[in-house]
Amino acid sequence: MAMALEGIRVIDLTRLAPGPYCTMFLADLGADVIKIEPGGGRAAIALFPQTAVEGERMRAYNAEGRNKRSIVMNLKMREAREVFYKLAAKADVIIEEFRPGVVKRLGVDYETIRKINPRIVYCSLTGYGQDGPYEQVAGHDINYISTGGAQGIIGERGRRPTVIANLIADYAAGGMHAAIGILAALLARERTGKGQHVDIAMMDGVVSLMHAEAASYLATGRVPVTGDVLFFGGAPHYNIYETKDGKYISIGALEPWFYENLCKVLGREDFIAHEFTGGEKWEEIASCFREIFLTKTRDEWVNLLRETDTCVAPVYSLDEVFSDPQVIHRKMVVEIDHPTLGKVKQVGISIKLSETPGAIRSIAPRPGEHTEDILKDIGYTQEGIEDLRKSGAIA
Repeated sequence: MAMALEGIRVIDLTRLAPGPYCTMFLADLGADVIKIEPGGGRAAIALFPQTAVEGERMRAYNAEGRNKRSIVMNLKMREAREVFYKLAAKADVIIEEFRPGVVKRLGVDYETIRKINPRIVYCSLTGYGQDGPYEQVAGHDINYISTGGAQGIIGERGRRPTVIANLIADYAAGGMHAAIGILAALLARERTGKGQHVDIAMMDGVVSLMHAEAASYLATGRVPVTGDVLFFGGAPHYNIYETKDGKYISIGALEPWFYENLCKVLGREDFIAHEFTGGEKWEEIASCFREIFLTKTRDEWVNLLRETDTCVAPVYSLDEVFSDPQVIHRKMVVEIDHPTLGKVKQVGISIKLSETPGAIRSIAPRPGEHTEDILKDIGYTQEGIEDLRKSGAIA
C-alpha cells in the first residue's frame, strides 16, 4: 500500500526536540528522511551523556529517530558542502534549526539552495524567528512559553507559575507547526511549481496556541493571572483533585449537563446554579470538592463518574499510560523488532489515515549508518567515498 508522503525526500539538519519530532511525522507517513549528523556535538553531549550501549538502547526505543537514514558529514568543509548540494538537488524538503545566520555561514541557506533546486521547501525552525529584535536570543521551551504568555498563567492561584515539560513550545508550537508548514508548502508547490522558505518560530506558535485567552484579553483588556483562568485551574469543575489513595483525578465538566451530573454524583446539587459564578463561590466549591474526592480512591471515582456521563479521567503515571486499554487499542504503544535487543516498544503513530496509513519501517539509525548508500544514490563511486572519508568530509 502506498504511503502518503512516499517519494518525498527530506534532508534533516536538526538535532534536538522540535526538528526531529517534525521529521518523525514526515518519516512515519512515508518520506525518505536523511539525517545529516555531525558525529556528536556539544549540545547533545552536554544534555545526554551516554555510553555506546546506552546510546544503542536509547535509539531502539526513541520514536524520533525511526524511519530515517543517517549520514555523518562536516559541513564546514568544502567537500562536504558539495555532497550536500548534490543531495539538495534531489530533495523536496530541507529543515534546519540553527540560529539565524548559521546556515548562511555554512553555505547551505535557502537562497543558496533555491538556485540549485527552485522546487525546494526549506524550513527554518527557531525560537524567535528569522528576523526581529530577538532573532539571535538563545532559548529553550520554557523561555518561548514565557514570552508567548502561556507560562504566566499555568499554575495554582496565588502561587508562582508551574514549570511544565517541554510539550508546548518544542513539540506543539515547534515540531507540529513545522510539519504543517512543510506540508502546506508542498501542497502549494503542486499548484505553482515553486518551493519556498518556511519560517517557524516557536514563540509565534505559542502565541497562536494562546488564541482563546488572547481573544478574551484583546476584547476586554482584562489580564488573566495564574489560577484564575477557566482552562488553567481557575474553575472547580475543570481541575485536578487528590483522592483517598493519594492519586489524582481530572475533572472537565465544562458543559452545563456534565456539570449538573457531577454535582448530583457528589451530592451537592446546590452548586449547580453556580457554574459560571466565579470568585469566592468557586473557591468554596473547589474546597468542598477537595474534601469529597478524598473519600474514595481514584479508580472508584473514575468508574462512578463515567457511569453518569461526566468528563473525568485518572491522572496517570507513565507506566499506567501504556497499560491503558484505549492506548493499547489505538496502537499508541507498538512492539517492533530490534536486531540485538529483540522486541522493543515505542510510541505509536498518532495520525491515522484510512487509505495511506503510516508505518514503522526501521528503528533509529546509528550515526552514519547509511552514508555509503546515500552517497552511491547520488552518483559517488566507492573510490570517491573513500576520498571523502580520508579528507574528513564524511565519517
